[in-house]
Amino acid sequence: MLRPHPAALQSLLEIHSSLRHLLAQEDSADTRRRLEDVSYTLCVSTGTRNPDAALAAARAQLAGVVSKDDARLSA
Repeated sequence: MLRPHPAALQSLLEIHSSLRHLLAQEDSADTRRRLEDVSYTLCVSTGTRNPDAALAAARAQLAGVVSKDDARLSA
């Protein structure tokens, strides 16, 4: 399976978080649609079928990237 670039995953997570916050402030059809779009993109990017699994997978992938980068720096 192809993996998205870590910067792209980080961006998707930040957009998702911002949209969830915005939706909590004002529930609009546009914000809901945008949140659905980014959730779908996260699912496709992580090979998952639901947004909660996609968020967990994206965070895990990023944590793995950080851990590997840290290991290279300390070597």
